[in-house]
Amino acid sequence: MSTPSVLNERYQLLESLGNGGMALVYKAKDLMLERNVAVKLLREDYSKDLAFRERFRQEARAAANLTHPNIVTVHDFGLDQGHLFIVMEFVPGDDLKSLIRQKGQFSVQESLELIIQACQGVGYAHRAGLVHCDIKPHNMLVTPEGRLKVTDFGIARALASIDPQERSDVVWGSPHYFSPEQAAGFPPSPASDVYSLGVILYELLTGNLPFTAKDSADLARMHREAIPHPPRLSNLQIPQALDDLVMKVLAKEPSSRYRTADQMGRVLQNLYESNPTLRRTNSYLTQGYNVMAGRSVPVYMPGGMTGEDLELSSQEQAQEALEAAQQDPIGPEAGEIEDARASQPAQVKLPTSGQTIPEALKAASSKLEEPVFTPQQPVSTPILAGTETQKPLSPVALAAQKTLSQADLDLPLPKPVDWLTWLLGLAAIVLLLGLIPFWTYIYWVLQG
Repeated sequence: MSTPSVLNERYQLLESLGNGGMALVYKAKDLMLERNVAVKLLREDYSKDLAFRERFRQEARAAANLTHPNIVTVHDFGLDQGHLFIVMEFVPGDDLKSLIRQKGQFSVQESLELIIQACQGVGYAHRAGLVHCDIKPHNMLVTPEGRLKVTDFGIARALASIDPQERSDVVWGSPHYFSPEQAAGFPPSPASDVYSLGVILYELLTGNLPFTAKDSADLARMHREAIPHPPRLSNLQIPQALDDLVMKVLAKEPSSRYRTADQMGRVLQNLYESNPTLRRTNSYLTQGYNVMAGRSVPVYMPGGMTGEDLELSSQEQAQEALEAAQQDPIGPEAGEIEDARASQPAQVKLPTSGQTIPEALKAASSKLEEPVFTPQQPVSTPILAGTETQKPLSPVALAAQKTLSQADLDLPLPKPVDWLTWLLGLAAIVLLLGLIPFWTYIYWVLQG
């Protein structure tokens, strides 16, 4: 079966842009709207396979619900002459892996500018209820102006469909970039995408992957067991705070990394803004935080945690980290306070209660004026879409309220203890106890 030159009498294929394991990508012209588009065409040998056709359809559905400046927009999906295809926006430029092959090691500034945009796009998918599951530089397109866009949601998973107890004998993803839990057959989470972003950041900063091996089995074992060399050993230009962040997101345990790509991106944004040696000229770095997620779904994490628990525990951990950094007698390490502040998930909507954490606390106490603390850099934090009507406080919001001190809620302090009243009361009790043996003696004398 030959490839048609025009699909659905609308999309004229112009030239090949690349090919993957499942599909071919063409530059095409939308004859109706007279614009250039990219067409992803499922390979002929897979078009008859129902499983691959469903996976291809899943990619179209997943990506079509995501509208973000750092995610490739999907325009259309169709079937023509036995060929399944996806129509996407045409992004001029090249994929990030090709740029790495051409350039090798990127500067700290270039690395941060690219990975921050990647975090914004992937973080938006997390807020919309998706785990990408195949984060790699091959799936990131970079325009000549420096705009990065994430693509290929072919094996993305809906968070609500992930069972924390599930196990898989088939591992989907790219062996050089997938997380230790994916390599072991465990269910993915947003922290799995964070690990893959860390691998890409390591590669950008050093020009090399953290792990290399001859076959996929060895790579999977290294992701599960081996500790990578700190990137600063290969590039002394890397600040110590950035080196520490890379090692943090490459941790084997998902709970030791940032919970979502948004958290990682905000920490990197603070490092980027606070470094006086960097020329902050990329206007794309803050645009991704202004986009609201298109839908709100429960977020299920390994161990039975929900999205509600995810956001609350992130807030508590960020507050504890900030307090520890400020009280350190030796002085906080570079970036420690910034990391704590940037990890604060302020204004993230709780999926079940329909309220943000600050809104829930304001409903509990009219004197609450601001969150526990706010990021250093003013950003417009995305809020999951949902009802705007106030609802009763959820158990998680009540737990958050109880954890706040009276100073945080601006409540009046308790009155000082009246020690004189306590002493008089204690003396009265002793006196009453002393009368018991006295009256017992009088009773026995009268009886005798």
